[in-house]
Amino acid sequence: MLIAAPDQLVSVSRIAQDTRVSSMAAEAARYPINAGHAEEVHALAPDLVVAGEFTNADTVALLRRLGIRVELFDIVKSLDDVRERILQMGRVLGREVAAEAMVARFDTDLARLRSGADDLPGPDAPRAALYSANGYTVGYDTLSGEILAAAGLRNAPAEAGYGWGRLPLEILAMLQPDLVITGRRYPGGSQAEEIMDHPVVVRLQEQSHGAAISDQDWVCGTPYVLRAIAEMVQARRELELDRARDD
Repeated sequence: MLIAAPDQLVSVSRIAQDTRVSSMAAEAARYPINAGHAEEVHALAPDLVVAGEFTNADTVALLRRLGIRVELFDIVKSLDDVRERILQMGRVLGREVAAEAMVARFDTDLARLRSGADDLPGPDAPRAALYSANGYTVGYDTLSGEILAAAGLRNAPAEAGYGWGRLPLEILAMLQPDLVITGRRYPGGSQAEEIMDHPVVVRLQEQSHGAAISDQDWVCGTPYVLRAIAEMVQARRELELDRARDD
């Protein structure tokens, strides 16, 4: 939606209209949606299908057997991957100039956000912990980890040796991070999200700074990751102001 020419898109994934995970849900409402089934996609008679490495392999294989070109995009795991996916989309859509201009803007805006924060936060930088449903956290080699680093925040669980996976509640309590970052809740009840209401998590957020991230700006490799970085830069600056007042 960011790069395609007018009338170039004939349909988008139904997930694109989900405000919980899509940064462009309002824009996606202009397009017919699909659920990623081979039959419905084939009925649209597209020249090109853009899919992800996580897309059902049987669906991709069937579309290709039907003579439809399918381009696969890998999951974004770094800020460099964000650049590459933008350029890849420009190539497959024949919109290289638009994609290159978007990457240039991305780099300029990222450099502005990084001003005053080291690419690799120093030992005195505030320590943050991402803690989401089921107690999951992330390590260094992840997009979320790079968002923290770009904002000048240390990744407390990663420093303790935890990568992508579940972080025991006891370890979170022992880490005593300066900032505890949780995801925004889905409507209704969820056992997976109940851990974020645990008294330990609540107390850590009260003692330090708590933040609820906008998941849609963190999960996809688009220029909207800059909004996530900006949010974390603001949180870091508030922590640094608190430190200065305490001193």
